[in-house]
Amino acid sequence: MATEAATVETTEYKTKAAVPLWLAVAITVCVSLPFGIWLGRWNLPIWVSFIVWAEYFALGAKAEVLLKIVPAYISGVAVAAAIMTFYVWLTERFGTTHWVKPNDIALFVAAFVGFCFFIFLMNYIPMWSQNTLPFFNGISMGLAVYFTGAFIHPFPAVVSVYALPWMAAVGAILAGLLGAFLGWFNVAIMFQHQVPKVQAGGQPAEPLPPAPTELPSTTALTPPPESVPAPRAAGDGDRTGHEEAVR
Repeated sequence: MATEAATVETTEYKTKAAVPLWLAVAITVCVSLPFGIWLGRWNLPIWVSFIVWAEYFALGAKAEVLLKIVPAYISGVAVAAAIMTFYVWLTERFGTTHWVKPNDIALFVAAFVGFCFFIFLMNYIPMWSQNTLPFFNGISMGLAVYFTGAFIHPFPAVVSVYALPWMAAVGAILAGLLGAFLGWFNVAIMFQHQVPKVQAGGQPAEPLPPAPTELPSTTALTPPPESVPAPRAAGDGDRTGHEEAVR
């Protein structure tokens, strides 16, 4: 058992990419462009995709983080749509009443009540509280697409105003899913692999030699008893010298 423990290698490894990051990012950007320029009235707001793509890297750039990003992001977009639906309802109730700009009172009330309610719910929904970055990104992207009107072209112009927040939600979700794919694709085309770290002299780091399985016995370091001269009695040296002098 001691031998097995001693044979564990201590070689250190690093991640090396066959395709450098700068080239992989450029390729990924080109892959994303058709979704924003070739689809006609179904063009996606690609800036949303880029934000989710960056979010993928911020959370570790591993495929398993998609299991956190996707549901939290989509639910965040749905929260934004719900708040904006409440805003539309309030605009009908307040009518032309406003402080500075039309419908500003309705927007203040909808934002205050809506965010108080949903942020308080984070205490009871672990998916939101444990994944705040994609959740809040979903909210912000849903609101951004709604207020910019970035995804209204695929739908009829006579659609109900209550449907507008959910039309924006569709665009934000599709663009967000594209961004999640772009993050995964960016890392995948780099073809990363593990290689041993190189020492200063240019040689790969070698594993340390295995530790000895047993320590040498302390008895082997002690000379045998017969090789140790016997101690002489006090005065023996003087007596021998006196006898030599007499002779």
